[in-house]
Amino acid sequence: QVQLVPSGGGMVQAGGSLRLSCVVSGRTFMRYAMGWFRQAPGKEREFVAAINWSGDDTRYAESVKGRFTISRDKAKNTVYLQMNSLKPEDTAGYYCVAGNTVAGPYIYWGPGTQVTVSS
Repeated sequence: QVQLVPSGGGMVQAGGSLRLSCVVSGRTFMRYAMGWFRQAPGKEREFVAAINWSGDDTRYAESVKGRFTISRDKAKNTVYLQMNSLKPEDTAGYYCVAGNTVAGPYIYWGPGTQVTVSS
């Protein structure tokens, strides 16, 4: 079993920055790809970003390219999502995920951490 524990959510004004973290515990010897999804109230869940085990393959949704950066620290079993130039439309619950490949499917999901961007 794998546990994903996110942190770093909060409230910020438009144009500001936040960094989300997600610590992975459990079967951490498995070489999981990691990612982030988000879901806003009344909207469907959407992919945000993903990174493979080695860190040399990253994927981003078009809506966050150039503003968000995903990275991982394997020694700390932690994946990060640096979010810059935040917009009110980035407001959502953000979910850390783990899977066998960077393209998914993602089989482990953590609880959401709320990000609220005010205009």
